[in-house]
Amino acid sequence: MQIRAEQLKTQLKQGLQPLYFVYGDEPLLVQEACDTIRAAARASGCSERELHTVEPGFDWGGFLEAGDAMSLFAERKLIELRMPTGKPGDAGSKALQRYCERPSADNLLLIQAGKLDGSAKRAKWYKVLEQAGAVVPIWPLDARQLPGWTMRRMKQRGLQANQEAVALLVERVEGNLLACAQEIEKLRLLHGSGQISLEQVTASVADSARFDIYKLVDNALQGDVVRTARIVNGLKGEGIEPVLVLWALSREIRAMADMAYQLSQGVSVEQCLTKARVWDKRKPLVRAGLKRHPTATWQRMLQRCGAVDGMIKGAAVGNVWDELLDLSLWLGGQTVVAR
Repeated sequence: MQIRAEQLKTQLKQGLQPLYFVYGDEPLLVQEACDTIRAAARASGCSERELHTVEPGFDWGGFLEAGDAMSLFAERKLIELRMPTGKPGDAGSKALQRYCERPSADNLLLIQAGKLDGSAKRAKWYKVLEQAGAVVPIWPLDARQLPGWTMRRMKQRGLQANQEAVALLVERVEGNLLACAQEIEKLRLLHGSGQISLEQVTASVADSARFDIYKLVDNALQGDVVRTARIVNGLKGEGIEPVLVLWALSREIRAMADMAYQLSQGVSVEQCLTKARVWDKRKPLVRAGLKRHPTATWQRMLQRCGAVDGMIKGAAVGNVWDELLDLSLWLGGQTVVAR
């Protein structure tokens, strides 16, 4: 069966499944879900823990033997299997299916993995795990969920804060939940439990935002001028190579130009999005971008990308980071003139 992360504690109180498979792209939430399962396992008598990490040459036969073996020091033991890539391979797929055919009554299996792609979720080993135990997918929080999550986290640690203080904390960590949790712990250590003011957050919280190139593209398409400029400056400050930023921008612009051309030829928006394999979460951003600019504008942006590439290679004169900022703002509908 599949369980949402927020349902996990309730399910564990109802009784342990033979195995749990926790996976997702948010390390903090994955780790905390696994910690919750470990605590329930200890409470049920699993005082012995055995860890296996899947890597090249991993001994799947040894894993199966561990599953068959009884605990030496407890009534039950917890066996943890970590699959960093989320891909067990052919041997691993067969081993997992074999384990699920007769899961040990003496042991509890906890499998942990990162983000899974669509092919993994369609694989037989995944479906067998889902039938034999509990699968717990962990989804990253979007921007609208972060304030609520942060406020709940602070409350759990005995802290209260108004919306302004929470908004500042969310802005500073920008999607990095681990950094957010660490900053909340720091606030608790510095000021104890109770009310946390905006001034206290301002003074103590470091800027832990994830300034990555994919966030830049999405915020640029969204037309968020302030955040787009902040991310560009952050990438520059972190020493990210300009060629990587240009690659991300030009890749997006090229895809948008192609879809805009198809629209001009009578192809529907949905057909364009499907052909370009746009993820569901990004479809609103891409639709907005297609409405914002015609094909000719996307083509001019591509020409600008070529000019910036020349600057990076030393074949033309100009401030590369200023040009990258201009390109990013242009995506969002800002009027940009040649420097």
